[in-house]
This record gives sequence, C-alpha cells and structure tokens, in this order.
Amino acid sequence: MELLHLKYFCKVAKLQHMTHAAEELHIAQPALSKSIKMLETELGVSLFDRTGRYITLNEYGKTFLKHVEKALQSLEDATREVHDLATGTVGYIKLAFPVGSHIVPNLITAFREQYPDIHFQLLQHYEENVKPEFDLCISSLPLNYEHMQSIPLVTEQIFLAVPKGHALADRPNIALSEAAHEHFIGLRHGHSLRETTDDYCHMAGFKPKHIFESDDPATVRGLIRAGQGVAFIPAVSWEGSTGPDISLVPIHTPVCQRTIGISWRGDHYLSRAALVFREFTIEFFANASDPTTLS
Repeated sequence: MELLHLKYFCKVAKLQHMTHAAEELHIAQPALSKSIKMLETELGVSLFDRTGRYITLNEYGKTFLKHVEKALQSLEDATREVHDLATGTVGYIKLAFPVGSHIVPNLITAFREQYPDIHFQLLQHYEENVKPEFDLCISSLPLNYEHMQSIPLVTEQIFLAVPKGHALADRPNIALSEAAHEHFIGLRHGHSLRETTDDYCHMAGFKPKHIFESDDPATVRGLIRAGQGVAFIPAVSWEGSTGPDISLVPIHTPVCQRTIGISWRGDHYLSRAALVFREFTIEFFANASDPTTLS
C-alpha cells in the first residue's frame, strides 16, 4: 500500500470531487482515478459510491479514512519530532488567528526577536466546520473541535460602537436594550463575534437588524465612521483601530465580554517551536498591565 495513494485518497475523500482533488494535487485526473482504483483493488472494496460525475464516501471509505488520517498524522508527528531532536528550537508554526489581527503582529514580532529561526505559516480565515489544520490557534473560546485543549489569555469587554454625534455617543454606559431599534453593522454568520453578540442581543430581548454584513472588520469600522449604523467592537482585539470618529459606549446590561485563548489539538504532536511560542504567548498576555496596549 503506497503512502502517496493514501494521501491522494484523503484529498479525494475531503473534496468528494475527483476533478477538484486532481487540481489541488497538481496531477492529471486519470492518474488520480487510477491511484484510487489501485487502492480499492488492494483493499477488495469500493471506497466511494459513484453517480455520474459525483462521488461520495461509502461506509467502507469512512472507516478507512478514519484510520488513514490517524496513520498519516502519526507519520507527520514522527517527522516533526525527529526534526526537533536534530535541530532544536527552529522550524515553523502553523498559527491560526480568526481574532486578534491587531495583536498577533506585535506578538510575533516580539517573539521573533528572541527566536529568529522560527518561522510562521499564518491562517487568519478558516472554515469552522472543517477539521483544523494548525498547530496553535488564537481565538475566542471555546473552540469546539474534537481533542482541542485551550488556555485563556484575556477576557475583553465588548462595546457598542456608534458614530460621533450619535444620540448614545456621550453616554457613560447603556443597557443593550436601548439599541434595539438601531441599524447594525456586523460580521457575517459563522464568525464567533457575530454569534456571541447575537446571543447578547437575545438576552436583551431583541434580534438585531443588520443592514450590512461583512467578513472584514475594517469594513465594519469604515461603515460606522460613515454614519451607516452601529456595531459591536471588542476592547482588546479591535482596540486602537476605531479612530476619533467613533465612540465606544460601555454596555452594563447584560455584561458583554468574550474570552480569547490559545488552543491546540491534544491528540497531535506539538513541536518544540510551537511549545515555546505557546508559553511566550501566555506570558505576553499575562505581563501586559493594560490589555489594550497589546494591540
């Protein structure tokens, strides 16, 4: 059973589309189809159900995939562990950060001043319903993946951001229910901040009326400045990027906040470089007397 055939199988199983899999693997589709057929012949069963151009994993395929993924992960872990033994604290880290775009650059800069031989593969956006492919992830907690382990880093307040001159702009604080009739600007569904703030609005007794939805926090901030509506702004991960044209109004009821943490897969080998960065990140947050200075 060839290792390459197993890798090809995992890619086809993930995409469940032969053409797309061949494109991502940079091989010809007939060669990929032949590889899958050879694997099925060796096993003595079909791994996919085929209907015209469409393929789906069958029960044999699902069972086989579960074990193949473990085997390939074990080989990758072994490779990285041997590399650690041979090279020490060098290498690369796959770091995901769906939150903290204003924190992570400063964090990495400070880290690489001490560890210049450690490089990063950065992943800012990923599909939350797809098995994660990162070593470490800085995100809001909890991060709901199998075998995920996390350490909290900071709990940040969530403000209501309004344009200067807005009726709520000069208030020392508000109940969230006072914003029930506002036009909201927010991230699209699927972002953890959107799910969190929708829950807080539900607690306050209303469903927010979103007139703009975006994947980009910068777009949200720009629309607030333009007077197009109000939005939720986290104090730490978005702080420092609002500018003088936006007022951040504290919310006293309900208490609006979220916890940012660092997470990793407990069933995967964590390289020496990743372990060092994890401890550095924990200290980086813990040693900041004012969390807003992180951004």
